[in-house]
Amino acid sequence: MRRWRLLSALAGCAILLASQAVGQEPVRRIGVLRPAENPEATKVWLEGLREHGYVVGRNLHIEYRFTEGRAERIPALAAELIALRPEVIFTGFTGAAVAVKAAAPTIPLVFVGVADPVALGLVASLARPGGNVTGVATMVPEGFVGKWIQLLKELVPQASRIAVLLNPTSPRHQRLPAEFPEIARLLGVTLFIVEGSQPDQLASAFDAASKQGAEAIAVTGDPMNTVHSAEIVALAARHRLPAIYFSRKSAVEGGLMSFGPDGVGPWRIAGGYVGRILNGERPAALPVQQPTKYHMTVNLKTAAALGITVPPAILAQADEVIE
Repeated sequence: MRRWRLLSALAGCAILLASQAVGQEPVRRIGVLRPAENPEATKVWLEGLREHGYVVGRNLHIEYRFTEGRAERIPALAAELIALRPEVIFTGFTGAAVAVKAAAPTIPLVFVGVADPVALGLVASLARPGGNVTGVATMVPEGFVGKWIQLLKELVPQASRIAVLLNPTSPRHQRLPAEFPEIARLLGVTLFIVEGSQPDQLASAFDAASKQGAEAIAVTGDPMNTVHSAEIVALAARHRLPAIYFSRKSAVEGGLMSFGPDGVGPWRIAGGYVGRILNGERPAALPVQQPTKYHMTVNLKTAAALGITVPPAILAQADEVIE
């Protein structure tokens, strides 16, 4: 891994020197910190950059770092990128955005995968970020979490005790429990937390949910949960717990239901924002974008295995039904 990073850095320097030697346009350098590679999202993100004149190998060099869903790797990987002095850093999740802003507030930062950037102190407001950070929010408070758990309750109406899988190291997840009492009151359910911040803690989290009488579980959006979604789906099946997920990937892999921001559209916007900043625009002048559509996937095969009849109202709302 270290050898790969060294070769990547040397290649970037070689491209930069070669372009200067022959009088070509300068090569711009950006850093990327994400949970894991996602070819579909990367393709769309690079298209957003291309729309503003930036193409890898011609006038753009990108340094990638991936946490593989392990939050403890964020500080070291962020420090590596910052030491390379990129012109812009792009992050794909909350923990990375918070860490980069704290460590390098003077480097322009563009994010996706951040639920509530105002509450986390990343921007002053969505319309006027007011600093060196902007991007695309995955959601804003405005009742999303309540709607998310309501869908699970509609799918499993008999469920009165619902576990919520949280990552205690996530800045966003640390704020979520404050929303639970009102959601529980409105839906007439008991919500309780089970925690997992490392892959080897997931099995214990599901064991705890079962021991506390969970009749369903809500798996929150988190890099670790996305990277290890197949394992989480298998644990839900083993414990026979109906589950709702944030990521469509989980439903495709056998999860009962997912509900979250639609597609990879935010990645194109974020790529465009990086390009616009390279072209001289200030992050403070680029409003934080919000999702315009959420995507629901229902897995009927999993529902049948759990003995669940999916209500017609849920099927009518679904954007995708897996049979």
